[in-house]
Amino acid sequence: MYDRLQAHLQKELADIREAGLYKEERIITTPQGAVIKVDTGAEVLNFCANNYLGLSNNPQLIAAAKEALDSHGHGLSSVRFICGTQDIHKTLEAKIAEFFGTEDTILYAACFDANGGVFEPLLTEEDAIISDSLNHASIIDGVRLSKAQRYRFANADMADLEEQLKKAQAQRFRIIVTDGVFSMDGNVAPMDKIYQLAQKYDALIMVDECHSAGVVGETGRGVTELFDLRGKIEIITGTLGKAFGGAIGGFTTGKKEIIELLRQRSRPYLFSNSLPPAVVASGIKMFDMMAETNELQDRLHENTAYFLDKMIQAGFDIKPTRSAICAVMLYDAKLSQEMADKLLDEGIYVIGFYYPVVPKGQARIRVQISAAHTREHLDRCITAFTKVGKEMGVLKN
Repeated sequence: MYDRLQAHLQKELADIREAGLYKEERIITTPQGAVIKVDTGAEVLNFCANNYLGLSNNPQLIAAAKEALDSHGHGLSSVRFICGTQDIHKTLEAKIAEFFGTEDTILYAACFDANGGVFEPLLTEEDAIISDSLNHASIIDGVRLSKAQRYRFANADMADLEEQLKKAQAQRFRIIVTDGVFSMDGNVAPMDKIYQLAQKYDALIMVDECHSAGVVGETGRGVTELFDLRGKIEIITGTLGKAFGGAIGGFTTGKKEIIELLRQRSRPYLFSNSLPPAVVASGIKMFDMMAETNELQDRLHENTAYFLDKMIQAGFDIKPTRSAICAVMLYDAKLSQEMADKLLDEGIYVIGFYYPVVPKGQARIRVQISAAHTREHLDRCITAFTKVGKEMGVLKN
């Protein structure tokens, strides 16, 4: 049987390469940071990590992780409800709830698991999920696992959302689901308007804060802070793997009874090992640091504003954004890969994104700004983009 499957797979892979959609994995030989080395020995500036606050190689987080290895061990070899819950797991859950102004928190191995495990325990065929069309793949998969009725609205389109809410009045419970920041475009969900519609049509709200927590809002507490909705959203999911230290681990935080039921019935929580102590301890340290100072968020916001302004002045087609994501639109898949390769030659590490990660004909290079970037780093990146952009004829000016 495998001979036939192998031939089929080889053709599939060849077709992917021919279409310019094959994803190569570059190899990094150093810790994550604003400056990294790749396996060729070249030192490059990294502008495509989710390391928004520059904490992925933070000495304080590393020290906390090392201390936890000594005090709490390497791993739990168990799921939470058997013998996988340590005191530090409960501490981290409380810290997350305090940060977002929610009632309780449940930890997962990743936010993919949090999103995959949130709908099925809470909703039945009597209920409705109204989901933004550009929501993350993990939300889409989570919705598929639920028996709830499914409605979809165009990205951040409030007129369409209202139409779907009207249709969903036939169901018992309704929940509007959206990313806080849409990772490929960088736009922020209009949570103020979503909240108004939820109140009007008697719906719950769930927001994925993966790319907005630590980034959006004056103190980085995400879209609920940005739109003055702290404590008013029923479900928030997020990750420790981006702004919050860059390791791994996800969470769902929100209303007490929702979290309590997830502990009883959410399959990724019940059947996955506990987060390792080193990750938990560094997460606790990270939230303590964020409670003490807003320095990193301030620097990130300043860096982002500067970079966007200069790139637009240079003539690049940039998606409107209120996050640390700058989508440089190129539209052609092969062009996005070729430009990313040329930028690597200039010492700038970025990746081209194309179908199926983004819609066909919407290829781009997604630049992600970090608090770890200096003004010199930003200027070098802008200079390299401008040079390569001129060579490849992609500038609007």
